[in-house]
Amino acid sequence: MEIKMPKLGESVHEGTIEQWLVSVGDTVEEYDPLCEVITDKVTAEVPSSYSGTIKEILVEEGTTVQVDETICILTTDDDSEDTSVDTTATETVPDSSSSTESETPVNRQEHQERDTSNEEQPKNNGRYSPVVFKLASENQIDLSQVVGTGFEGRVTKKDIQKAIKEGVGNKQETVIAPKDSPKVIQQAKYNEPSPGSSIPVNGVRKQIAQNMVNSVNEIPHAWMMVEADATNLVKTRNYHKNSFKESEGYNLTFFAFFVKAVAEGLKAYPLLNSSWQDSEIIMHKDINISIAVADEDKLYVPVIKNADEKSIKGIAREINDLAQRARNKKLRSEDMQGGTFTVNNTGTFGSVSSMGIINHPQAAILQIESVIKKPLVIDDMIAIRNMVNLCISIDHRILDGLQAGRFMNFVKSRIEQYSIEHTSIY
Repeated sequence: MEIKMPKLGESVHEGTIEQWLVSVGDTVEEYDPLCEVITDKVTAEVPSSYSGTIKEILVEEGTTVQVDETICILTTDDDSEDTSVDTTATETVPDSSSSTESETPVNRQEHQERDTSNEEQPKNNGRYSPVVFKLASENQIDLSQVVGTGFEGRVTKKDIQKAIKEGVGNKQETVIAPKDSPKVIQQAKYNEPSPGSSIPVNGVRKQIAQNMVNSVNEIPHAWMMVEADATNLVKTRNYHKNSFKESEGYNLTFFAFFVKAVAEGLKAYPLLNSSWQDSEIIMHKDINISIAVADEDKLYVPVIKNADEKSIKGIAREINDLAQRARNKKLRSEDMQGGTFTVNNTGTFGSVSSMGIINHPQAAILQIESVIKKPLVIDDMIAIRNMVNLCISIDHRILDGLQAGRFMNFVKSRIEQYSIEHTSIY
C-alpha cells in the first residue's frame, strides 16, 4: 500500500516530513502515527490507514513534498498489488513535537544513558503523542516514569509498549512528587539547553524563523506607541472576576477587554483589517483576531473568528479555549487560519514596550504591555493610575501614521471608557 502525503488544510499544498515515528520492518496498526509533518499552518501526525508492516520509507526527514506524493510503502496480509491510500480523512490532532534527526540505535542509547544517569532528572521531555496517551491510559501507566528514547527524550510507541510489558510506571506503584517541588515539575516540562551546546533549528521553530524573515524582508515596518489609562478597566474586571469564575468556570482576563476594544477599533477603521496582495489592498469582510500563545519553545497563533460580534465573555471563553488546546497539543489547522489582525499579550511577561513583527500578510500587529501603577498628572494634581502601553507595528505600504494614530486613539479611548456601571460583560 502506498501511503501518500495527506491534505492538512484547505490552502495547504505541501508539507515537510519533520520526523519518522516508524522504521522499515516495524509493524503498525490502523491509525498508528507514521510520521510528523509540518506545514505553514500546523504540525500534525500522519496516521496509517491500514494495519501492516513498513516496507519502504521513500522520503527523508526534512524533505518537503507535495500533497498526494507517496511517502512510504506499507505491506498488509492481503496485499496483491500496491494501491493508493488517501489518509486525508484521518488527520489527527496536531502535535508540536519537532525533530529532523533520525532515531538511530546510537541516539537511542545516548538518550537512555542520559535519562538514567541521574534518578532526579525527568525520564522524558513531557510531550506525548495521542497514541502514547491512549496506551498509557488503557494500561494505567504513569508517563512521567517512562524513559523516552526518541529525539530530545520523546516517548515513542515502542517505549510505552516496553513499559507496559515490563510493568514500568504502573500507577499504583508510582510515588507522586510533593506539590512544593516546582523546580522538578518545571524541569520535566522543558529541558533548558546547557551553555556551550548547539540547538538544531527545525520543526515549528524553523517555520517560525522562516515566517519572521519573510515578514521583515517583504513588509516595511513602522512603529507607534500610545499610553492608556486602564484604571477603570482594572476596577471593572476585578469587580466581576470572582463571580465570573464561579459561574463560567474560567478566568475573566484583562486581555479579553483589550481584544474587545481592538475588534471595535477594526470595525471603525477597516483599513487596519486588510492585507497587501500583489498591487492591491484586500479589505477583509470579517474581523478575525489572531492571538499569540506561547508553549515552552513553540509559538502558536490561533484565531478568534468574528471577534467584533462577540461579547467580552465570548472573547474570554475563546481565549481560554484556544490557549488550553494549544498547550495540550489539540489545536486544529482551521483554528489557525483566517486571521486578519494580531493582538499579542506581551504584558504577561512583564514587558512595558516592544515592537512586534507583523504576522504576514496582515497589515498590523498590536502588543498589549503590562498594566502598571504610575503617577499621572490630572487637573494639576498627581494621582496614581493603572497605565498600559499599546504598541503597534504597521505595514507602511498600507498604513501611514494618520490611519494608525486614529485607530490607536480609538482603542485608547475605548479602554478608558470601561466602567463598572456602563460595561456589559455579557
